[in-house]
Amino acid sequence: MKKNTLLLAGLLGFNMAMAQEIKPYGALPSKAQVSWNDMEYYMFIHFGPNTFTNKEWGHGDEDPKVFNPTHLDARQWARTAKAAGMKGIVITAKHHDGFCLWPSKYSTHTVRESAWKDGKGDVLAELSAACKEYGLKFGVYLSPWDRNHPEYGKPGYNRVFANTLNEVLSSYGPVFEQWFDGANGGNIKQPYDWNLFHSVVYKNQPNAVIFSDVGPGCRWVGNENGIAGTTNWSTLNVKGFAPGANGPATKSLNEGNEDGEQWIPAECDVSIRPGWFYSPETNDKVKSVSSLLDIYYGSVGRNGNLILNVPVDRDGLIHPNDSTRLMELRRVLDASFKNNLAKRAVVTATNTRSNNKAVKVSNLNDGTNTTYWATTDDATTTTITLTYKQPVTFNRLVLQEYIALGQRVKAFNVEVLEQGAWKQIASETTIGHKRILRLKDYTTTQVRINILDAKAAPVISEVQLYKAPGLLTLPQIGRTADGKVWIHSESGDPDIHYTLDGSEPTVKSPKYISAETTVINLPRGGVVRAKAFLDNGKTASETVTTTFDIAAAKWKVISPEAAAKDNDPAKAIDGSNTTVYVAGNKGYPHELQVDLGETLSLKGFTYTPPVGEGIIYGYEFYTSTDGKNWGSPVASGQFANIKNNPVQQTVAFKKTSARYIRFVATSPADEKQPQAAIAELGVITR
Repeated sequence: MKKNTLLLAGLLGFNMAMAQEIKPYGALPSKAQVSWNDMEYYMFIHFGPNTFTNKEWGHGDEDPKVFNPTHLDARQWARTAKAAGMKGIVITAKHHDGFCLWPSKYSTHTVRESAWKDGKGDVLAELSAACKEYGLKFGVYLSPWDRNHPEYGKPGYNRVFANTLNEVLSSYGPVFEQWFDGANGGNIKQPYDWNLFHSVVYKNQPNAVIFSDVGPGCRWVGNENGIAGTTNWSTLNVKGFAPGANGPATKSLNEGNEDGEQWIPAECDVSIRPGWFYSPETNDKVKSVSSLLDIYYGSVGRNGNLILNVPVDRDGLIHPNDSTRLMELRRVLDASFKNNLAKRAVVTATNTRSNNKAVKVSNLNDGTNTTYWATTDDATTTTITLTYKQPVTFNRLVLQEYIALGQRVKAFNVEVLEQGAWKQIASETTIGHKRILRLKDYTTTQVRINILDAKAAPVISEVQLYKAPGLLTLPQIGRTADGKVWIHSESGDPDIHYTLDGSEPTVKSPKYISAETTVINLPRGGVVRAKAFLDNGKTASETVTTTFDIAAAKWKVISPEAAAKDNDPAKAIDGSNTTVYVAGNKGYPHELQVDLGETLSLKGFTYTPPVGEGIIYGYEFYTSTDGKNWGSPVASGQFANIKNNPVQQTVAFKKTSARYIRFVATSPADEKQPQAAIAELGVITR
């Protein structure tokens, strides 16, 4: 009888424990996806013939001998990534031009045919070895679009690409991520066999996370700005969609789908420069630390991973400007997340699951996301409180869900105790792998995180608090159409000093007061560098450099005439990127003719697209001395990748003298948007 009683008690205890086990919710990540999310931040490298030709999308007809990085050092790339705090490197093993960074036996457009190392080099072999040496993970991008291969567009091409893919994935060791896009452009269309391609990946690299618009490992975030939605689910509906033009809507890519069919978290891709490939013209356009911080908090801080492109230069090295900026970013991030104030707090919760040894309130501030706390199954709202003996000051809050059991939290807010009353300081939606809130400084003895809604019992792994150092906002530099330069800062009242000779601004440089009192006239162009200072130079911002060409002071639009005051074509040449001329809604082509007011020696032109609809893809650019005889275009083509990366486009052409210019928009970046829009049109004379 005693034995049966003990057995019954044991079974009862077992059942109670079982009753408190956490049931997984919804689509779940694989172990590889959990490990991938923990990487958070890694490097993208775009490198190939485009590096030497100033193109974003090569046409595949480049002489492979143009690829000749005489000082290539993959160990320098890996050292830089490691020092920057990155966890891996993904490289463009084959971009749309078809050029292979390894001596592929399935192509004649490879490093074997290049001048580099007399055709005996292998970039992938060098980089995979360097990644192994520095403890980084190695990934590859292979574009299925191939503008060089003769089989592209024919029935046999998918097998050629599968063989190419197999060659890479079986030859260079473990691959943590296989990067695909759905690019399928030009005059030839190729139906891609994605099932075949995926099978090749998983046969060779079963733990690789496959990137595309629809995963299946991770998804494109829907923009190339590196920013995820403020709401960001790691789940996505994929039925009926495919990579590329048939991908999900931008909103779905950016925010995911609540209760989506598959676990496909967001990867946020962005370049440290305006373009993806290196060009010497962008050496002074490396993103600022402030901009990179915005990207970090908008990606890693919003349940995404950040893949930051750092293009290798023509010597085969990461340029000093890029590596310097990466180190500056690392120092700020290290300082921001150095001291976890939550570890000093006493943590309590209004509801905690019992009879489960894995669940502890103390897990919330133990500094690791491998442990967790959870509520009972019937509780989808709860409050977590951090209490301190002495007041603490913080401005960053980090929350993490234990994603192995699914993403659950739909809404939460944050409160601090201020003069005996609770004050709400933030109200947000999803958490996921990691959510970081950037807040103003708060000093308090208690912080409350109220989970207001969840899909199932919340399972939280981490609550962290930090006091990040403040940064001065970068000065902004602009110029009016008549050549007057203005400089502005949004951070308090710093002193702004500037130079016009290319030198580094110091507190001894000329001080900018206002447009009324500080007159800087650059109608013929020039270089302006500016820096913000506080406390007599003890605190300083980064230096901002802006290069101007000739101003539009004498310019006049001669065609078309203004249809309405709110849509004056003169907006395209008014010196402001915030005003946009929309050419029309009747289909392409559209054109703009401008009288420059004088004969100039032109070397190229610039087109700044709008933020939003009306981005132009195909173009022709003409010049004339009399405004009547235009001849053939001095430049024509497409603004490669402009839809996803809508930054200022620079097009060079053979030097010519002209007084009149004619810009023709021949095709849209999005066929669903029949209008053509110009934020700014400029010429290059310098």
